[in-house]
Amino acid sequence: MSQQIDIQAVVPPNMDEQRFDQIAAQLFPDYSRSRLQSWIKSGELTVDGKTCRAKDKLFSGVTLILHATLEEEISLRPQDIPLDIVYEDDDLIVLNKPTNMVVHPAAGNPDGTLLNALLHHAPALAQLPRCGIVHRLDKDTTGIMVVAKTLPAHASLVDQLQSRSVSRDYEAVTVGVMTGGGTVDKPMGRHPKDRKKMAVLEFGGKRAITHYRVAHRFKHHTHVYVSLETGRTHQIRVHMAHIKYPLVGDATYAGRPRIPRQAEQGLVDFLQQFPRQALHARRLKLIHPRTGKEMSWSVPTPDDFLELLDMLQQFDD
Repeated sequence: MSQQIDIQAVVPPNMDEQRFDQIAAQLFPDYSRSRLQSWIKSGELTVDGKTCRAKDKLFSGVTLILHATLEEEISLRPQDIPLDIVYEDDDLIVLNKPTNMVVHPAAGNPDGTLLNALLHHAPALAQLPRCGIVHRLDKDTTGIMVVAKTLPAHASLVDQLQSRSVSRDYEAVTVGVMTGGGTVDKPMGRHPKDRKKMAVLEFGGKRAITHYRVAHRFKHHTHVYVSLETGRTHQIRVHMAHIKYPLVGDATYAGRPRIPRQAEQGLVDFLQQFPRQALHARRLKLIHPRTGKEMSWSVPTPDDFLELLDMLQQFDD
């Protein structure tokens, strides 16, 4: 069961100019430092309602506001679940994640996740933070991911992600016909009313940058290639919806299925039944933690995504 937490605490004078995470640990001693840092990163623990970094120094008199959901602890166990491994050596695992697979166990998905499969494939991952997982894909987003197998590799990948030197390319299908590509540079954070969602926040959000270019225009939709500078939760889905080109099949950010006016019935039926957001991580490029050499991998477009493109083309003629 999950528990909702809503508490506040004012920073006293004796903690003036201490780090955010250090103050939080003192004011909220019932929760571990790692959990508090996770809440800081996710924007569930804020300073006067604004997100801050764990290392930021705070002044006395400001208020720490904790609005979070405490999920029950999940026991991590290996499970013999097939993995589509693209590349593996002593430092890295690069894999192709299928649709309908959660990356990390949570209260609603205690097992059957990518992490469970990784622990069966490489049991030593249990000794690493988050079992070597340094970034995620949403449950229904397909495509390429990298997992660290050692602590030095983990530290290197985290540093590369934070410095934005990892190149991550996606493809998506949006509702609406774009006139051209562009960049969305809009800060993001937790939705102020629905904590399970993310949103563009003009104040208090973390910087989020998404580049997109047109691959093909259909009568009512656009096939786009997308690259990320930052890696915020649901970033592509939120940014595309923000500029009024939500992803096909995205029930969270596009709302109910958006069917173009005068669309043929065959296309209407297909779009209504398309089971997920049309988003695929197609290519990944990074510096190998041990050799220092640049490496890149790509994975093919999945069958359901290709079927969507074929269907759009059929009704485009």
